[in-house]
Amino acid sequence: MADTDPAVSVCFVVQLDDIGLGAFNSCEGLGVEVVIEQREEGGNNGFVWQLPTRAKYPNIKLSRPLTADTAKVAQWFGKATTGGVRRGQGRKTGLIQAMTLDGRVVAQWGLLDVVPVRWTGPSLNPDSPKVATETVEIAHHGFI
Repeated sequence: MADTDPAVSVCFVVQLDDIGLGAFNSCEGLGVEVVIEQREEGGNNGFVWQLPTRAKYPNIKLSRPLTADTAKVAQWFGKATTGGVRRGQGRKTGLIQAMTLDGRVVAQWGLLDVVPVRWTGPSLNPDSPKVATETVEIAHHGFI
């Protein structure tokens, strides 16, 4: 029965080719949308054709408390923004693995042509003692 239990408590481990970015607590945006074009056929008023055209992939947002792996994220962003990612050169494939707390992989998603979009660091405010978190946003061009 344990093999079919849903993954209630998971973390998301992110790997970009040779760079492991560590584990994240939340992962949003895994998905795909097929853009539909509507065509009306002359003389046929009973329906409208729904034609699939292209696939769109939303950006993926990963969040976690600050860790030692935050330096790896900064290093990856630094490489990408100083000319490492131009018109397909140096783009990475990515792997996101949903893992249980005991390290068992529940599901995984391979990503094609991963590029960094945004990194948001913690809000440092002494009046509000919250856990310092970071959010990484990445774009990709499809699933492998």
